[in-house]
Amino acid sequence: MLESMAWIPQNFTLPDSMLRLVISTFLLILAVIILRTLTARFIRRNVSSSELRGRLLVNSRNAFLLIAVLGLVMIWGDQIRALALSIVAIAVAFVVATKELILCVSGAILKGGAGSFNIGDRIQVKDFRGDVIDQSLLATTILEVGPGKTSHQRTGRMIVIPNALFVSEPVINESFTDHWDFHVFTVPFKREDDWHAAQKALLEAANRHCAPYLESVRKYMNKVGVSRGLEVPSVDPRVIIQAPVASEIHLTVRLPAKSGQRSYIEQAILSEVFATTNFSAKKTKPADDKPAEDAAEDDMP
Repeated sequence: MLESMAWIPQNFTLPDSMLRLVISTFLLILAVIILRTLTARFIRRNVSSSELRGRLLVNSRNAFLLIAVLGLVMIWGDQIRALALSIVAIAVAFVVATKELILCVSGAILKGGAGSFNIGDRIQVKDFRGDVIDQSLLATTILEVGPGKTSHQRTGRMIVIPNALFVSEPVINESFTDHWDFHVFTVPFKREDDWHAAQKALLEAANRHCAPYLESVRKYMNKVGVSRGLEVPSVDPRVIIQAPVASEIHLTVRLPAKSGQRSYIEQAILSEVFATTNFSAKKTKPADDKPAEDAAEDDMP
């Protein structure tokens, strides 16, 4: 070991200014690690809600990381400026080479400043849809929900979305409110089916399932409307008729539902409506079928 270090000059010493910077950097990193460990331990011991605990752990981790970065910039600021002046060309090449990483950091700043979503929200970016479980400076992690845009079942897959997408793509947040959401689903019928009866049955089932909490939803939506300066929408269940093609009728059901129970109430309504009633068109009799009287007359001479 000593032989391998023989190339180091015996009188090698760091300048006092550089030594102070190294010591300051070491102390900063040590302080951040200790504070982050103590904060995480405090959150795990004192926060009982798993969702709130996960959100606080992620936010505290990102906050301490930002503090460490800012501290390093402040400590090494003079050296960084002197170095930047001498390697402008290299810096330009570096920016071009790390364009995606810069876009990821920009996307993190954008979604954080705009308050696009939080841990636990259900979002959709392009074809990626799921529940947010983690977010950092470079990427956002979601648990996929699907298949399709109308399903509310988790597929068991984890998707890591680079934050660069948030710069160029719109974000759909399906958890706009904290407690109650509006859930919409569509039931297709053929034009000759008895969709009038299906519309009535769907509306009755929706009213019956929403009745226990409809007044609570109305009060909550009034509160949200006042705080955000929005016109309060009607919370009563409704069934809207749509005709996307000439041969079909689609019944779109909109109703209030508790966050996390949209799929449950949809399945409950559909099971109740279609369990005992068949809304398909009645079969017509074959053309060669004849009444008994006509058959008797045919047998007469």
